Amino acid sequence: MNNDDNSDDNKDHSNKDGLNDARPAGFSRRRFVAGAAGAAALLSAPRWASAIGDRSLFRFARLALPGLPDPRPTALQRLAWELVRRTSLVTASDRAELRPTDPNLFRFPFLVLSGDRSFALPSDAEIARLRRHITYGGFLLIDSSEGRAGGGFDESVRRLLAQMLPGELPTRIPDEHVLWKSFYVLHGAPGRILAAPYIEGVERDRRLAVVYTQNDLGGALARDGFGRWEHEVIPGGEGQREEAFRLGVNLVMYSLCLDYKTEQAHIDYILRTRRQPR
Repeated sequence: MNNDDNSDDNKDHSNKDGLNDARPAGFSRRRFVAGAAGAAALLSAPRWASAIGDRSLFRFARLALPGLPDPRPTALQRLAWELVRRTSLVTASDRAELRPTDPNLFRFPFLVLSGDRSFALPSDAEIARLRRHITYGGFLLIDSSEGRAGGGFDESVRRLLAQMLPGELPTRIPDEHVLWKSFYVLHGAPGRILAAPYIEGVERDRRLAVVYTQNDLGGALARDGFGRWEHEVIPGGEGQREEAFRLGVNLVMYSLCLDYKTEQAHIDYILRTRRQPR
Protein backbone atom coordinates (compact mmCIF):
# COMPACT_ATOMS: atom_id res chain seq x y z
CA MET A 1 0.00 0.00 0.00
CA ASN A 2 1.48 3.36 -0.95
CA ASN A 3 1.82 6.42 1.23
CA ASP A 4 -1.19 8.05 -0.37
CA ASP A 5 -3.40 5.20 0.78
CA ASN A 6 -2.23 5.76 4.35
CA SER A 7 -2.58 9.52 4.29
CA ASP A 8 -5.84 9.66 6.24
CA ASP A 9 -4.35 7.64 9.11
CA ASN A 10 -0.97 9.44 9.18
CA LYS A 11 -2.14 13.04 9.04
CA ASP A 12 -2.35 15.23 12.11
CA HIS A 13 -5.97 15.29 13.26
CA SER A 14 -5.54 18.34 15.45
CA ASN A 15 -8.71 20.33 16.07
CA LYS A 16 -9.05 22.97 13.37
CA ASP A 17 -12.31 24.39 14.68
CA GLY A 18 -11.01 25.53 18.04
CA LEU A 19 -13.07 22.99 20.00
CA ASN A 20 -11.82 20.41 22.43
CA ASP A 21 -13.17 17.17 20.96
CA ALA A 22 -10.60 15.25 18.92
CA ARG A 23 -11.30 13.06 15.95
CA PRO A 24 -13.68 10.35 17.17
CA ALA A 25 -12.05 7.00 17.74
CA GLY A 26 -12.71 4.50 15.00
CA PHE A 27 -14.05 6.99 12.45
CA SER A 28 -11.99 6.01 9.43
CA ARG A 29 -13.38 5.93 5.91
CA ARG A 30 -11.12 3.03 5.00
CA ARG A 31 -12.31 1.06 8.04
CA PHE A 32 -15.91 1.82 7.20
CA VAL A 33 -15.46 0.66 3.58
CA ALA A 34 -13.75 -2.48 4.81
CA GLY A 35 -16.62 -3.04 7.21
CA ALA A 36 -19.15 -2.54 4.45
CA ALA A 37 -17.31 -5.05 2.28
CA GLY A 38 -17.30 -7.53 5.13
CA ALA A 39 -21.00 -6.98 5.69
CA ALA A 40 -21.62 -7.54 2.00
CA ALA A 41 -20.08 -10.99 2.29
CA LEU A 42 -22.71 -11.80 4.89
CA LEU A 43 -25.56 -11.32 2.46
CA SER A 44 -25.62 -15.04 1.70
CA ALA A 45 -25.82 -15.80 5.43
CA PRO A 46 -28.17 -13.28 7.07
CA ARG A 47 -28.15 -15.16 10.37
CA TRP A 48 -24.49 -14.20 10.77
CA ALA A 49 -25.38 -10.56 10.26
CA SER A 50 -27.88 -10.65 13.09
CA ALA A 51 -25.33 -12.41 15.27
CA ILE A 52 -22.63 -9.76 14.97
CA GLY A 53 -24.95 -6.83 15.61
CA ASP A 54 -26.34 -3.74 13.94
CA ARG A 55 -23.00 -1.96 13.72
CA SER A 56 -22.00 -4.29 10.89
CA LEU A 57 -24.84 -2.92 8.73
CA PHE A 58 -24.99 0.13 6.52
CA ARG A 59 -27.50 2.59 7.99
CA PHE A 60 -28.70 5.98 6.84
CA ALA A 61 -28.78 8.82 9.34
CA ARG A 62 -31.06 11.82 8.90
CA LEU A 63 -30.00 15.11 10.42
CA ALA A 64 -32.70 16.36 12.77
CA LEU A 65 -32.83 20.15 12.98
CA PRO A 66 -35.39 22.10 15.05
CA GLY A 67 -38.48 23.06 13.08
CA LEU A 68 -37.60 20.76 10.17
CA PRO A 69 -39.72 17.58 10.21
CA ASP A 70 -38.96 14.72 7.87
CA PRO A 71 -41.23 15.22 4.82
CA ARG A 72 -40.60 11.70 3.48
CA PRO A 73 -40.17 9.44 6.55
CA THR A 74 -40.41 6.14 4.63
CA ALA A 75 -38.03 7.00 1.78
CA LEU A 76 -34.73 5.93 3.33
CA GLN A 77 -36.22 2.67 4.58
CA ARG A 78 -37.32 1.84 1.03
CA LEU A 79 -33.94 2.79 -0.43
CA ALA A 80 -32.22 0.58 2.17
CA TRP A 81 -34.41 -2.35 1.03
CA GLU A 82 -33.58 -1.67 -2.62
CA LEU A 83 -29.86 -1.57 -1.84
CA VAL A 84 -30.05 -5.13 -0.49
CA ARG A 85 -32.06 -6.26 -3.51
CA ARG A 86 -29.84 -4.62 -6.13
CA THR A 87 -26.33 -4.70 -4.64
CA SER A 88 -24.17 -6.72 -2.25
CA LEU A 89 -24.68 -4.36 0.67
CA VAL A 90 -26.29 -5.47 3.91
CA THR A 91 -28.36 -2.62 5.30
CA ALA A 92 -30.39 -1.80 8.39
CA SER A 93 -34.04 -1.29 7.49
CA ASP A 94 -34.46 1.58 9.93
CA ARG A 95 -32.67 4.91 9.70
CA ALA A 96 -31.17 6.83 12.57
CA GLU A 97 -32.23 10.40 13.32
CA LEU A 98 -29.79 12.53 15.23
CA ARG A 99 -28.82 16.07 16.01
CA PRO A 100 -25.38 17.40 15.01
CA THR A 101 -24.42 17.26 18.71
CA ASP A 102 -25.29 13.59 19.03
CA PRO A 103 -22.24 11.61 20.25
CA ASN A 104 -23.01 8.93 17.64
CA LEU A 105 -22.77 11.36 14.71
CA PHE A 106 -19.38 10.05 13.59
CA ARG A 107 -20.63 6.47 13.44
CA PHE A 108 -22.70 7.37 10.36
CA PRO A 109 -20.64 8.30 7.28
CA PHE A 110 -23.81 8.86 5.16
CA LEU A 111 -25.96 11.73 6.45
CA VAL A 112 -29.20 13.00 4.90
CA LEU A 113 -30.68 16.47 5.35
CA SER A 114 -34.22 16.64 3.95
CA GLY A 115 -36.90 19.29 4.21
CA ASP A 116 -39.66 21.26 2.58
CA ARG A 117 -39.37 24.62 4.34
CA SER A 118 -36.89 27.17 5.62
CA PHE A 119 -35.08 26.42 8.87
CA ALA A 120 -32.90 28.22 11.39
CA LEU A 121 -29.18 27.60 11.18
CA PRO A 122 -27.70 25.29 13.81
CA SER A 123 -25.43 26.76 16.44
CA ASP A 124 -21.77 27.46 15.71
CA ALA A 125 -20.77 24.38 17.69
CA GLU A 126 -23.17 22.17 15.68
CA ILE A 127 -21.93 23.60 12.39
CA ALA A 128 -18.35 22.90 13.49
CA ARG A 129 -19.21 19.26 14.17
CA LEU A 130 -20.81 18.92 10.74
CA ARG A 131 -17.72 20.48 9.20
CA ARG A 132 -15.52 17.92 10.96
CA HIS A 133 -17.76 15.10 9.81
CA ILE A 134 -17.27 16.21 6.19
CA THR A 135 -13.55 16.86 6.69
CA TYR A 136 -12.97 13.37 8.11
CA GLY A 137 -14.58 11.74 5.06
CA GLY A 138 -18.32 11.92 5.75
CA PHE A 139 -20.91 12.30 3.00
CA LEU A 140 -23.97 14.58 3.15
CA LEU A 141 -26.98 14.21 0.85
CA ILE A 142 -29.35 17.19 0.88
CA ASP A 143 -32.80 16.58 -0.58
CA SER A 144 -35.35 19.35 -1.07
CA SER A 145 -39.01 18.31 -1.02
CA GLU A 146 -40.37 21.79 -1.67
CA GLY A 147 -41.66 20.93 -5.13
CA ARG A 148 -39.81 23.81 -6.76
CA ALA A 149 -36.32 25.20 -7.05
CA GLY A 150 -35.18 28.20 -5.08
CA GLY A 151 -37.65 28.08 -2.17
CA GLY A 152 -37.17 28.64 1.55
CA PHE A 153 -35.41 25.32 2.13
CA ASP A 154 -33.01 26.11 -0.70
CA GLU A 155 -32.18 29.49 0.82
CA SER A 156 -31.53 27.93 4.23
CA VAL A 157 -29.39 25.15 2.72
CA ARG A 158 -27.14 27.63 0.95
CA ARG A 159 -26.71 29.66 4.13
CA LEU A 160 -25.84 26.48 6.02
CA LEU A 161 -23.27 25.38 3.45
CA ALA A 162 -21.72 28.86 3.37
CA GLN A 163 -21.16 28.58 7.13
CA MET A 164 -20.18 24.92 7.18
CA LEU A 165 -17.82 25.00 4.19
CA PRO A 166 -16.88 28.65 3.68
CA GLY A 167 -15.60 29.45 0.21
CA GLU A 168 -16.78 26.11 -1.21
CA LEU A 169 -20.14 26.87 -2.80
CA PRO A 170 -22.11 24.03 -4.42
CA THR A 171 -21.71 23.77 -8.19
CA ARG A 172 -23.35 21.64 -10.86
CA ILE A 173 -22.00 18.08 -10.94
CA PRO A 174 -20.65 17.58 -14.48
CA ASP A 175 -22.01 14.89 -16.76
CA GLU A 176 -18.65 13.08 -16.87
CA HIS A 177 -18.39 12.72 -13.08
CA VAL A 178 -17.91 9.17 -11.78
CA LEU A 179 -21.09 9.53 -9.69
CA TRP A 180 -23.11 8.91 -12.85
CA LYS A 181 -21.51 5.47 -13.34
CA SER A 182 -20.70 4.32 -9.80
CA PHE A 183 -23.23 1.47 -10.21
CA TYR A 184 -25.77 2.35 -12.91
CA VAL A 185 -24.96 4.51 -15.92
CA LEU A 186 -27.18 7.58 -15.53
CA HIS A 187 -27.74 10.70 -17.59
CA GLY A 188 -29.99 12.73 -15.31
CA ALA A 189 -30.97 13.42 -11.72
CA PRO A 190 -34.72 12.84 -11.40
CA GLY A 191 -36.79 12.64 -8.26
CA ARG A 192 -40.52 12.98 -7.71
CA ILE A 193 -40.32 16.08 -9.92
CA LEU A 194 -37.84 17.74 -12.26
CA ALA A 195 -37.49 21.12 -10.56
CA ALA A 196 -33.86 21.43 -11.70
CA PRO A 197 -32.24 19.56 -14.61
CA TYR A 198 -29.09 18.91 -12.57
CA ILE A 199 -27.84 18.28 -9.06
CA GLU A 200 -25.15 20.22 -7.26
CA GLY A 201 -22.23 19.20 -5.13
CA VAL A 202 -19.29 20.36 -3.07
CA GLU A 203 -15.94 18.65 -3.62
CA ARG A 204 -13.24 18.27 -0.99
CA ASP A 205 -9.97 16.42 -1.56
CA ARG A 206 -11.09 15.30 -5.03
CA ARG A 207 -14.30 13.70 -3.78
CA LEU A 208 -17.91 14.81 -3.60
CA ALA A 209 -18.55 15.46 0.07
CA VAL A 210 -21.99 17.09 -0.36
CA VAL A 211 -24.66 16.35 -2.97
CA TYR A 212 -27.73 18.59 -3.22
CA THR A 213 -30.87 17.82 -5.22
CA GLN A 214 -34.00 19.97 -5.48
CA ASN A 215 -35.99 17.25 -7.27
CA ASP A 216 -37.47 15.58 -4.17
CA LEU A 217 -35.60 12.31 -4.44
CA GLY A 218 -37.28 10.99 -1.30
CA GLY A 219 -40.72 11.69 -2.72
CA ALA A 220 -40.09 9.22 -5.55
CA LEU A 221 -38.89 6.53 -3.11
CA ALA A 222 -41.52 6.80 -0.35
CA ARG A 223 -43.87 3.83 0.02
CA ASP A 224 -46.50 3.32 2.71
CA GLY A 225 -47.05 0.28 4.93
CA PHE A 226 -49.47 -1.23 2.42
CA GLY A 227 -46.88 -1.20 -0.38
CA ARG A 228 -48.37 1.76 -2.22
CA TRP A 229 -46.27 4.59 -3.57
CA GLU A 230 -47.03 7.70 -1.57
CA HIS A 231 -46.51 10.25 -4.35
CA GLU A 232 -47.06 10.47 -8.06
CA VAL A 233 -43.89 10.99 -10.09
CA ILE A 234 -44.11 13.86 -12.58
CA PRO A 235 -43.72 14.00 -15.54
CA GLY A 236 -42.08 10.64 -16.27
CA GLY A 237 -44.15 8.25 -14.18
CA GLU A 238 -42.74 4.87 -13.16
CA GLY A 239 -39.75 5.12 -15.49
CA GLN A 240 -38.71 8.29 -13.69
CA ARG A 241 -39.24 6.60 -10.32
CA GLU A 242 -36.87 3.80 -11.36
CA GLU A 243 -34.28 6.40 -12.38
CA ALA A 244 -34.65 7.98 -8.93
CA PHE A 245 -33.93 4.64 -7.26
CA ARG A 246 -30.89 4.18 -9.46
CA LEU A 247 -29.63 7.61 -8.45
CA GLY A 248 -30.06 6.67 -4.78
CA VAL A 249 -28.07 3.47 -5.32
CA ASN A 250 -25.33 5.39 -7.16
CA LEU A 251 -25.07 7.91 -4.33
CA VAL A 252 -24.55 5.20 -1.73
CA MET A 253 -22.09 3.21 -3.82
CA TYR A 254 -20.13 6.37 -4.61
CA SER A 255 -19.97 7.36 -0.95
CA LEU A 256 -18.66 3.91 0.05
CA CYS A 257 -16.24 3.20 -2.78
CA LEU A 258 -15.32 6.29 -4.75
CA ASP A 259 -15.44 9.25 -2.43
CA TYR A 260 -11.74 9.73 -1.77
CA LYS A 261 -10.32 9.39 -5.25
CA THR A 262 -11.38 7.87 -8.56
CA GLU A 263 -9.59 4.53 -8.52
CA GLN A 264 -9.77 2.67 -11.83
CA ALA A 265 -9.73 -0.70 -10.08
CA HIS A 266 -12.96 0.17 -8.28
CA ILE A 267 -14.57 1.40 -11.49
CA ASP A 268 -13.66 -1.75 -13.40
CA TYR A 269 -15.02 -3.96 -10.62
CA ILE A 270 -18.29 -2.04 -10.36
CA LEU A 271 -18.83 -2.00 -14.11
CA ARG A 272 -18.18 -5.76 -14.35
CA THR A 273 -20.65 -6.39 -11.51
CA ARG A 274 -23.28 -4.16 -13.08
CA ARG A 275 -23.05 -6.09 -16.38
CA GLN A 276 -23.84 -9.40 -14.69
CA PRO A 277 -27.45 -10.67 -15.08
CA ARG A 278 -29.78 -9.86 -12.19
